[in-house]
Amino acid sequence: MSEPIRLTQLAHGGGCGCKIAPALLQEIIGDSVIKQVFPNLLVGVENSDDAAVYQINDEQAIVATTDFFMPIVDDPFDFGRIAATNAISDIYAMGGKPLFALAIVGMPINKLKPSTIREILRGGETICQQAGIPIAGGHSIDAPEPIYGLVAIGIVNPKHLKRNDTAKVGDVLVLGKPIGVGVLSAAIKKGELDQRHYQQMIDATTKLNTPGVELAQLPGVSAITDITGFGIAGHGWEMARGSKAQLVVEYSKVPKISDVESLAQQGFITGASTRNWQGCGEHIQLFEGCKDWQRDLLTDPQTSGGLMVACQPESLGKVLEIFQRNGFHDAAAIGRIEAGTPMVRVLP
Repeated sequence: MSEPIRLTQLAHGGGCGCKIAPALLQEIIGDSVIKQVFPNLLVGVENSDDAAVYQINDEQAIVATTDFFMPIVDDPFDFGRIAATNAISDIYAMGGKPLFALAIVGMPINKLKPSTIREILRGGETICQQAGIPIAGGHSIDAPEPIYGLVAIGIVNPKHLKRNDTAKVGDVLVLGKPIGVGVLSAAIKKGELDQRHYQQMIDATTKLNTPGVELAQLPGVSAITDITGFGIAGHGWEMARGSKAQLVVEYSKVPKISDVESLAQQGFITGASTRNWQGCGEHIQLFEGCKDWQRDLLTDPQTSGGLMVACQPESLGKVLEIFQRNGFHDAAAIGRIEAGTPMVRVLP
């Protein structure tokens, strides 16, 4: 009797670690974008923000995003849940409320049972039900590797829209979820992740970033993004570059999934972490004595990662209270925004 097929064996990468490296992505799309004037397009591709935003009237704007990837775990139901949570997160990161979703499905139908594929879709449906939205349609193809994700559509009042390039000097940085998902996924690939750490990973990656809606309505919140495939370093650089300021991160204050530092030291690092560093490393100033594995954690690709919020110091207490009230008990202040040449400075 043959061994059952593991989903992660069918994919050359997994989760947000599948993303094309930032530098290569810019090379691919940089000259292909036709710069036309669409005054109602409030957010486009200009600063690699989390979603596109198109204004309809003074009080309504459509938020649209798409996100899909190959399996990060072997359990099909969990894979579907993680992929759906990750896609919807982009709506919350703009301060938007999700309205509905469309499914993106690519499956090797000669390798996976229909029941396995159905479990992936059921996982996505379960998360959408938690978000209070329907999956209203989608598209499917026969593909060599399993791919699943969503087109997510939401709505936001333009007055509450939050971008990733509007952080202000003096702001405090808050991260809503612990990092380390890429490290755990590397351990899964090698069959060396225990059940306790697997459950921690599932708990983090299937937790909807619902606080984004309430956070966006706080006057003291300047900018929001979610930390996903490019890690804290890569998405931090996007915020610093767009905001024309320095983003200062204190490594010791960054929340981490338990034991990921130990696992990173043992070599459980994804290839995406290295690619991320190659793509943004010239803009990152590491503290003296920073170990390679610490650098790898800073570029560790986070699948369905947490919201990173830039807020005025007097709003810090309220921001943390909103996170805590919604069950984000690892949320913590991790740094600040300072004046200077745009870069990410990492302190011990």
